[in-house]
Amino acid sequence: MDIVLDAAALEALMADVFPQVAEDFAVDALTGDGLRLRLKVAEKHLRPGGTVSGPSIFALADCAMYLAVLSRIGPVPLAVTTNCSIDFLRKPTAGRDLLCELRLLKLGRRLAVGDALIFSDGTAAPVARATATYSIPPDRPSPTC
Repeated sequence: MDIVLDAAALEALMADVFPQVAEDFAVDALTGDGLRLRLKVAEKHLRPGGTVSGPSIFALADCAMYLAVLSRIGPVPLAVTTNCSIDFLRKPTAGRDLLCELRLLKLGRRLAVGDALIFSDGTAAPVARATATYSIPPDRPSPTC
């Protein structure tokens, strides 16, 4: 799958279309089949007990899928989530960012499907796993893959 938007372009797009959360995320790497997205964990992401909240982990998976799709099809802000399922596996390590390794499994003309593993930075065991499906608006060029 050809990369159309690089990390800097994806972060600029997020700042434009989702300024309310753009500062929470950083694209660490674009990979051959997806990307690695970082949640810069801050106090606002924590729940009682000092662990990262489920909604924050979910947002990381969803945002990673959104950016992975756009990295391949270009700036199509109206691509939307049609399904997302997440399994919380273990408590994230306190005081560490979260990393989402997102792999695009399918990128078609109308739908994209991806699988994500989420880790506390520096740890090997995933804290969550997610699968997401995105709907791609019909009025855009076809992907090159």
